[in-house]
Amino acid sequence: MNILVLEPYYGGSHKAFLAGLIQHLPYAFDLLILPAHSWKWRMRLAAPHFAGVLATDPRYKAKAFDRILCSSLLDVAALRGLLPPHLCGIPILTYFHENQFAYPMQISEARDVHFGLTNLTTALASDSLAFNSQYNLDSFLTGCQELLAKMPDMSLSGYEEAIRAKAIILHPGLDFSGIDSCLAERQAGRPPVLVWNHRWEHDKNPELFFPTLYGLAEQGVPFGLIVLGESFRNQPPVFAQARERLAERIVHFGYAEDRQAYCRLLCQGDVVVSTANHEFYGMAVLEAARAGCRPLVPDRLSYRELFAPEFRYEDADFAQRLLAAMEAGRLAADEAEALTRRFAWPTLAESYQRWLVF
Repeated sequence: MNILVLEPYYGGSHKAFLAGLIQHLPYAFDLLILPAHSWKWRMRLAAPHFAGVLATDPRYKAKAFDRILCSSLLDVAALRGLLPPHLCGIPILTYFHENQFAYPMQISEARDVHFGLTNLTTALASDSLAFNSQYNLDSFLTGCQELLAKMPDMSLSGYEEAIRAKAIILHPGLDFSGIDSCLAERQAGRPPVLVWNHRWEHDKNPELFFPTLYGLAEQGVPFGLIVLGESFRNQPPVFAQARERLAERIVHFGYAEDRQAYCRLLCQGDVVVSTANHEFYGMAVLEAARAGCRPLVPDRLSYRELFAPEFRYEDADFAQRLLAAMEAGRLAADEAEALTRRFAWPTLAESYQRWLVF
């Protein structure tokens, strides 16, 4: 099959997802992309932009495609109305990495419900849908229900049934090769090393994680700390505070310089922690678990789909469960492989093939 990929936000997990598809599926992919910034402009205008390119660029006017694959940051309903005639009959599939009803907002920013409505019309206009987690699909449909309950003078009867009928859950495949190559570099004989590898934002709830570590430090509990993840200009002040208060325990604090450095740091950890109040999937914790870090995640969000109850906690029990995880130590190599095997690209590739040829 020849698959035309339209990705208006080519970066981060979206970029890694497409790289995995290209590497592991026996199809030809032609990527039409935009850089990963200005997401609101992308959602509003990437559809007419792409349609214009497809109508005028000779490379696309002369090539036959079997499928069009989009991400949920593209307005597929608008795309349908603007595609040039030679592309109008091609099935469109949309992969939802996130949804705009549940995506976390900056504390000072109000939610624009029109982006969620764009996700809704995208779902209705697509021929087939895949969501990266059941939580993503459920929170999307809940957001639709809550907003449409306020709709005056109109009805959208049957929309939920229509969406469920063409939607499946497909976890994004993960490439563990970089992590597997670093496992032998593990340094032994030091106190347990805790790993935090999430975005430095409030929705990841660092205000629970770091104060808990302050308490452990005051009690004289030995541990090291690796803090990874992307930081931004406006970050929660608890990160600067933690860098100062936990200075003697820090192994690494900041964004890894490249993928291999990131993998090596994960392999030095013993316990990976999430305290997130928002998570559509959970790639960061899965990668650390592959590296042997014992996962400790909240009993909510997408984590219920990824990890057994033994790895989940209630917020009120976090400190106690963290101490228990530190005492239990790293996962054995076979345990880490078994825990993460079903999320690897070689395991998931066949499911993606079936989805694309629906």
